[in-house]
Amino acid sequence: MKTRIDMDVEMYLPVVREQMSKLVRFSDGEWAVISKHLRLMTLKKKAHFTRSGEVCGHLGLILSGSLRLYHLKDGEDRTGYFGLPNDFVSSYKSFLKHEPGIPSIQALEDTVLITLSYLSFQDLLIHPVTAHKMERFARLIAENMIFCYEDRMEGFVSESPAERYETLLKKKPAIVQQVPQYYLANYLGITATSLSRIRKRISVPAK
Repeated sequence: MKTRIDMDVEMYLPVVREQMSKLVRFSDGEWAVISKHLRLMTLKKKAHFTRSGEVCGHLGLILSGSLRLYHLKDGEDRTGYFGLPNDFVSSYKSFLKHEPGIPSIQALEDTVLITLSYLSFQDLLIHPVTAHKMERFARLIAENMIFCYEDRMEGFVSESPAERYETLLKKKPAIVQQVPQYYLANYLGITATSLSRIRKRISVPAK
């Protein structure tokens, strides 16, 4: 007999497989092994997926809700990334090296994720059925996170705040409805007042 959590996870398996397949396609046999390691995680608004100084124990796929990754400096937090549905999320260096991480990841609203624990991830990396493709999956997740970081740094060097905002809208159009304006302003490196002016110029309503 299946437990409740098994039934909850099973309901989301097609979505999870679809998103993972955008990086690596798994055979039915490989997927049968992987799916046994997946777990459902629910976070209430303002709860943390991981905190600075803790070991991040999971890689997650957001099913609903939203998260933000941020760093604390001189008592102030600085937003570095937003995670929306179908995004993978983790403090990935901490997760892979199993050591305390620097960023915190917090739910901006009630959020549901499917997660893979560090121990399960390691098991899949050495499992004879899944090892080869999981190594590739891990590498592609890392590449995507590096690309995201580089795009953000390049934006601060080469784009105005308005251009950075428009770039963000193109990549994540749903972000306007899911993320409060003050967090968006923090991410863009401007004040909420400046962001409000930018929004008025391009006619985008604030949350």
